[in-house]
Amino acid sequence: MSGPTTQSPPEKPMIGIGLLRVDGRRKVTGAARYAAEFLVPNQPNGQNLAYAVFLGADIARGSIATIDITKAEQADGVVGILTFKNAPRLHDAASVKGVADPKSGSRLVPLQDEHVRFFGQPVALAVARTLEQAQHAASLIEVQYKAEAPSIDFDTATPRHVGNTSHGDAEAAFAQAAAKIEATYDIARENHQPMELHATLAEWQGEKLTLHEKTQGVVNTAEIVAAQFGLKPEDVTVISPFVGGAFGSALRVWPHTIMAAMAARQFKCPVKLILSRRQMVTSVGYRPRSRQKVRLGADANAKLTAIIHEATGETSSFETYVENVLTSTGFLHNCTNVATRYSTVALDTGTPTPMRGPGVSTGLYALESAMDELAYAAGIDPIELRLRNEPDKDLAKNLPFSSRATKECYRIGAQRFGWSKRAAQPGTMRDGHWRLGYGMATATYPSNQDKADVRVIFDIGGTVRVETAASDIGPGTYTSLTQIASDNLGIGIEHITVDLGDTRFPKAPSEGGSKTLATAGSATLAVCRDARQQLAALVGEENVADPPKWRAIFRRQGKRQLVVTGGSATADSREGFSCNAFGAIFAEVAVDADTGQIKVRRLTGVYGLGRIVNPRLTRSQVLGGMMQGIGMALLERTRLDPRFGNPTDGNLADYLIPVCKDAPLVDIVFVNEDDPHVNPLGVKGVGEIALCGIAPAIANAVYHATGKRVRALPILPENLMA
Repeated sequence: MSGPTTQSPPEKPMIGIGLLRVDGRRKVTGAARYAAEFLVPNQPNGQNLAYAVFLGADIARGSIATIDITKAEQADGVVGILTFKNAPRLHDAASVKGVADPKSGSRLVPLQDEHVRFFGQPVALAVARTLEQAQHAASLIEVQYKAEAPSIDFDTATPRHVGNTSHGDAEAAFAQAAAKIEATYDIARENHQPMELHATLAEWQGEKLTLHEKTQGVVNTAEIVAAQFGLKPEDVTVISPFVGGAFGSALRVWPHTIMAAMAARQFKCPVKLILSRRQMVTSVGYRPRSRQKVRLGADANAKLTAIIHEATGETSSFETYVENVLTSTGFLHNCTNVATRYSTVALDTGTPTPMRGPGVSTGLYALESAMDELAYAAGIDPIELRLRNEPDKDLAKNLPFSSRATKECYRIGAQRFGWSKRAAQPGTMRDGHWRLGYGMATATYPSNQDKADVRVIFDIGGTVRVETAASDIGPGTYTSLTQIASDNLGIGIEHITVDLGDTRFPKAPSEGGSKTLATAGSATLAVCRDARQQLAALVGEENVADPPKWRAIFRRQGKRQLVVTGGSATADSREGFSCNAFGAIFAEVAVDADTGQIKVRRLTGVYGLGRIVNPRLTRSQVLGGMMQGIGMALLERTRLDPRFGNPTDGNLADYLIPVCKDAPLVDIVFVNEDDPHVNPLGVKGVGEIALCGIAPAIANAVYHATGKRVRALPILPENLMA
């Protein structure tokens, strides 16, 4: 719950105002509760609460030969130990697919058999009265394995074709092209590293289960957990009011959630399970390693005649995870002959999951790097190449764009960045011993929308509550919905409270794919307009914006509340249009001529995002995505030991992410864009596109600085010194 804000409502409309976060005070004072911070209701000191710690397999493939829990059971404070031998049998529930579950294969149901499918897979669960006692008990569990040789090496595994798309005849057009580019690009596996560790608090009351859970979708979590335990979804309550970052890692229901609920039921006490940072690397997915081959053909005027884009991504041996790596290829640039092909490589690892800008950011790295290479081959400016190949419709879908601001983004970005100062010849710009480089790339991401329900409650106390099950994983959903409600109710924000992240509220989809504001925001708009009309009919139009007056009227009428519930489906206006957000990214890097050290000095991002509800929050989202893009381009990678399948970068000492010292000068601009088709609010998602295009812009700048094209991420100093 955000709680009413003390900020006074401005006289002008609230949408478009950079309102401070209404939940900001709660976050900085510690009043905002995250999953691991909850205690059992009515037990403020945590009486009867037990803690669970799981033991992960230290092989990547094989089976458990023997497992001895004798020492662990005898340790101080131990409530019990679960293994595949004594854990309750759960339903596979394969027919119930969650929001991020792969379409083929079966999700891992923990502690059901002796088979080991990946390093770190839970093989036992220790439950004790304190976290430290549970950790100690887990360390006493003795496991002997029948190990098999794992398939870990992405380079030697055999790819499996998944699907392809095409329009025109790309192969023939490429063969006849006047100018050609053919290159292969690699991206290392990346792991989610949110500040908040994944955690679950499970408590049973008879056959009803309550979970305090780190999740991006409380409804999705309830449905999956209910299916696995043979319950009705309404018998599972999931509460997740605040999420400390997730980036896609909390879109699935992972084994730790099931184990916490399993242990709570088995040992008849509330159980809390918190993953360690190292367990986060093996237990909650990752951005899959990928390899992409791009072939571009152009005519003598540098107009594209062929695009052939092939991608291979890793997946687990027991599920087939497929990313939308190639979806932007068919419409980002104008080309009548496009072919794409996607394949997977099945390895003995855990299953990947969406990670910020899933698929699209991966595909854009290769496509926009290849476009940069084509610009040099054709001898024209990279922006000019894109302008010559600007499409007037989505050729893949044969639909007009609902709006597309790329030309304006290029123009404004080039002017603000100072692109005209860029030397055409790579390796010629210097600042002392630093080599300077300018690079740019185009960004895009689909503008998604789903359906959601919202409840508005006018209370005799003069307050308005807006309730929906949508999550807030950090972008500021509490604040944005407060602004939308204020605008459409005509009531000051100091009287409005937004409540989120609880299955007892009206249904809403998971927060992912940059669709929450378009979805829950559009629903809030629709329901608040209806609620305002109902309130006006009850208290008079002249009293709607004056809560003390309608409070008095409620009292005279003997009425304590007015409750209005409704929803919003996908906008009919989207039909017949290709709906996407677009942007242009510009990067300046400096490369040490002696050591190859790379510094990102400046980033400029110009975006067409439709209507901006809160520019302060939107800028914050883009800024975070830019920093994550620096990590993708220059720092982040997870490597696996080929013998055992264990991550060798399983902590924040070895897995490098950008810190404040890595932050460059940042210039973020939003162009004026009116899109009447995309959704009732006219908004486009921000969180995903904020990452898209950053890595190729930086990679292209590194080439411009050094004249050396590195086609694998992250780009390391040693890559430039060879």
